[in-house]
Amino acid sequence: MGPQAARETAHDEGVRRAAGVESSLVKPWETVDRAAAPDGAELVLARRDGEWVVRVAGRTLMSSRVHGSEEALAAIVLRGLAAPRAVLVGGLGMGFTLRAALDRLPPDARVVVVELVPGLVAWNRGPLAELAGRPLEDPRVRLQHGDVGARIAEAKGAYDAILLDVDNGPSALAHAGNAALYGDRGARACAAALRAGGALAVWSAGPDERYRLRLEAAGLAVAEEPVPARSGGGGVRHVVVLGRKATARGPVTPRPRGAAASSRAGGRSGRR
Repeated sequence: MGPQAARETAHDEGVRRAAGVESSLVKPWETVDRAAAPDGAELVLARRDGEWVVRVAGRTLMSSRVHGSEEALAAIVLRGLAAPRAVLVGGLGMGFTLRAALDRLPPDARVVVVELVPGLVAWNRGPLAELAGRPLEDPRVRLQHGDVGARIAEAKGAYDAILLDVDNGPSALAHAGNAALYGDRGARACAAALRAGGALAVWSAGPDERYRLRLEAAGLAVAEEPVPARSGGGGVRHVVVLGRKATARGPVTPRPRGAAASSRAGGRSGRR
């Protein structure tokens, strides 16, 4: 994600300077490919040694080194569901959220992944495929190209869980076109797309009071859970916003804020 990856990069550069390492000795990034988003923005795929990044307008949008909060997104939303069978993942990224969800879902589950940028899908099938263990090749996955907001608006009571990792979250948008997904209408659409007792999880750069209020107005019980950006913990922390829909028998109380996210089941390491 943009904010954390940028901070991590700045921190690393500061450590190098403090250690007396000249920036000229640091291996430069290699541009591997470029892809155009539907809004005209250019995404740049770059690598340095074993690390991969995707940048937009010079800003790091995602990094293979920083993906703990993306994995926590799946862990948090699925841990409270007894038998999830239908899941929607909005935003493919580098595949880490999808992999974490697949590792926690039963063999008969169905996962719909919605991604707007065809080039990002191509990278996940090509040079980035091994980072998260080729999740797009899992037979439970169905890929849809297009706008996740439109797909959610079309669904009524269709999903046990919805995971959104689009842009930089509700309030740190890199693309203005994503604002509708996190607005009042988008919040209501997410609630309507969930089955009774289902849950919505949203990656956010930090706490977002206005978005929490929108979800509550849409009828969801909301909690915010801080999670580390890195899989090993420590450093920058992000937030997973969790909204639960009431069951037919009554409202659902979300888990307390601050509970630690479980590590990814299955043990396969990936990269947010």
